[in-house]
Amino acid sequence: MVSLQVTQLDHVSVIVTDVEWSRRFYRDILGLKEIAKPRTFDFVVVWFDLGNQHLHLLLKDRPDTLGPRHFALRVADVDAARIHCRDHGIATMETTPIPGADRFFINDPDGNRIEIIQWLRPYDPARDGAAP
Repeated sequence: MVSLQVTQLDHVSVIVTDVEWSRRFYRDILGLKEIAKPRTFDFVVVWFDLGNQHLHLLLKDRPDTLGPRHFALRVADVDAARIHCRDHGIATMETTPIPGADRFFINDPDGNRIEIIQWLRPYDPARDGAAP
C-alpha cells in the first residue's frame, strides 16, 4: 500500500470582497509579489508568490465567517513589522507568547486574521511543548 507523503504546505486561500482593495493591502502594504493566475481559471482570483508557497485571494460576495483561523507570515524583524503596520494604520493585536518566537496578529480588509511571526530560535517540542 502506498502512503500519503505530504512534503509541505502549498498554498493558502482567503476570501475577499473587494479585489483591488485586497490587492493593494497584500501587494503594496505587506509587500507580497503578485503573479499571474493560471490561464485556465475563468473566475476572479489573485495569486501571490511566497517563495515555495502561494497565497490566493478568492473573490466572493460576502466575507468568510470570522473566527480564530489564520495563516502566518514569517518575517525577519517583527519589531520593524509592528512599526510598518502601525505606520499604515493597521491595528496590531498581541497574543499568547510562543517560546522562542515573537508574534502578533493583524486583519486584512475583510477581517481575515494574519499572524506575523519571527522565530528567534527553532521551536523544540521537548523544551517548549506542553506536558501530555
